[in-house]
Amino acid sequence: MKRILACLTMLSLTFSASPTMTHGDEGMYLFNELPVELLESNHQFEADSQWADHLRLSSVRFNSGGSGSFISSNGLVLTNHHVASDTLHKLSSPERNLIDDGFLASSQEEELAAPDLELNQLVSIENVTSEVNSEVDSNASAEDAAKQRRAVIAGIEEKSLKETGLRSDVVTLFGGAQYHLYRYKKYTDVRLVWAPETAAAFFGGDADNFEYPRFNLDATIMRVYEDGKPAQLDHFLKWNPDPLSEGELVFVSGNPGRTQRIFTVDALKYLRDDRIPYILDYLRRKEILMQQFGLRGAEAERRARDELFGIQNARKAYTGMLGGLQNPETFITKEKQEKAILESLTKSDEGKTLLSAWDAVSETQVQKRKLLGKSVSFRSDLFEIAMDLVLIVAEDQKPNGERLSGFTDASRESLLQGLLSTAPIYEDLEQVKLADEISRLIETRGADDDLVKSILDGKSPRQVAASLVGGTQLKSVEARQAFLDGGEQEIEKSNDPMIRLARQVESEYRNLRSANEKIQETERQAYALVTQGTNLAKGTGGYPDATFTLRLAFGTVSGYEEDGARVPPTTDFQGAYHHAESHQGQKDFELPQSWMNAISQVNLKTQLNFVCTADIIGGNSGSPVVDRDGQLVGLIFDGNIQSLTSDYLYTDQQARAVSVSGVGILEALRSIYGAGELADEIGN
Repeated sequence: MKRILACLTMLSLTFSASPTMTHGDEGMYLFNELPVELLESNHQFEADSQWADHLRLSSVRFNSGGSGSFISSNGLVLTNHHVASDTLHKLSSPERNLIDDGFLASSQEEELAAPDLELNQLVSIENVTSEVNSEVDSNASAEDAAKQRRAVIAGIEEKSLKETGLRSDVVTLFGGAQYHLYRYKKYTDVRLVWAPETAAAFFGGDADNFEYPRFNLDATIMRVYEDGKPAQLDHFLKWNPDPLSEGELVFVSGNPGRTQRIFTVDALKYLRDDRIPYILDYLRRKEILMQQFGLRGAEAERRARDELFGIQNARKAYTGMLGGLQNPETFITKEKQEKAILESLTKSDEGKTLLSAWDAVSETQVQKRKLLGKSVSFRSDLFEIAMDLVLIVAEDQKPNGERLSGFTDASRESLLQGLLSTAPIYEDLEQVKLADEISRLIETRGADDDLVKSILDGKSPRQVAASLVGGTQLKSVEARQAFLDGGEQEIEKSNDPMIRLARQVESEYRNLRSANEKIQETERQAYALVTQGTNLAKGTGGYPDATFTLRLAFGTVSGYEEDGARVPPTTDFQGAYHHAESHQGQKDFELPQSWMNAISQVNLKTQLNFVCTADIIGGNSGSPVVDRDGQLVGLIFDGNIQSLTSDYLYTDQQARAVSVSGVGILEALRSIYGAGELADEIGN
């Protein structure tokens, strides 16, 4: 799932910009720019700095994609089962299937160490806009401006890392109008404490995914360690023991992935007509590939399961997004808004100077269409390791400010953690994935392409993949370390077939990456002006598009109307058992045996899931939901199908964020999983 999300990021060109006027409970707000007045006027709530700082420091980001929160003084972390599934998959084996069977550590000694997980706690935010802009020539070409910007950002991050020892990331906000330095404390010793069975966490399967009502226990508990001992935390979330009621105000603290709410009409048309259809074709292909691999047997099904879930989840999400964009009402709304802004700008000299920004955005869509589908990033674990090794030793020869993003000094620890992961790599699955990627390369570039012919060398994609996977030494962590230690000389003399493949495509990879960076820079500059023009026309305020950094959203617990019927805001355990009974015989609706055995012990009226109007998207998975007092009341795990347009258009008419109720998690721990001691530890 993690790699599928990463590859989808590569397929798109995203950045952060700013919608300015909000309505309802819209908003993914920066923690250093909270909507204090809006909360006071609409919800009679005062978001003081002490409340906000405590919530920020109690929240964490998962490098595998997702969010979480500290829930005890001795390092317990709460997140979704589907956020933790990457780790569960890596910790599983034919003899120990954590995905199917779940896990509960009876003592701290039994907690399982994740092989390559990194959690980030946001410690501070600093506005470094003037520092970045002062080093970028306003008259430079897009290519030169991108290099200048990359250099100054790398310098800021390197300086901050040396001074503080904290992970330091410069984040682009408001379309390039602002740059903020985010400093994170990293936790890399993370251990699994409890996870339910997938049958409980993903109850209802693909059929219920992005639907509501839901009856899921999509939760997992981990623990962070420091110096071999459970981390001692000053900031963690207390737990509200009471169920939620309709109308209650709640807050979501998490890391939404990417939104495109500032996108112009032409940019949305590119999404509708080109990018999303392309991604869906890719996902459908990969879904069939993983399904067919799983038919080889129970062990093959286990090996493919996590990636297949990620693909299916993405496929359904993008289908919903495309459906929203294909609805004419969406474009009627966006075109009306854009027309009003452009007409307003024609009424002033300052506004007229900004009109060309919309034309510049339109031109970048033409350039993106030309590059869509052109990639030499074969999406397999072994190839990605090889590509990273080839790049890291080459980039190490350059000054820090001239390196590719992701390969600077500030990024090195996180990069090495992934490169040297002890997570299992399955040769049979790698071979199937790599063969399919080579086949795709032939389809996109043509069989007579020089690079294609060089890679094939007279063999079929399956033969090439078998030779690559069978011959590479990169399955060994020690072999990867040897390449890092030996540097460029070791790479150049290597006969490892996977390293040779990475070197074959390196030049083309860099060319495509450079072309994408030029487009991104042009688009960044244009959207900075679009943001300025929108503010001029409609007034300032609001929040920047999401950037997979910590944001605060808020809303109320609220049901909605669908097909003429009232959808209640909460569900309970009794509903879960009834849902299973009404779908008897369907595998995805079978509750695990632990639930069936405990039915007489469970308080069936206990709240299990709920929905609210908080503004969330992907990346918010695992986010804590808290009440006015900052106490945990829930755990975000999904949105309903009506929320899938939220990447580019917020609405609270039917769109809802879906959460596991906090009281439901405690009830399951005590009554189903026999984890009373763990439940007692939570919130203390």
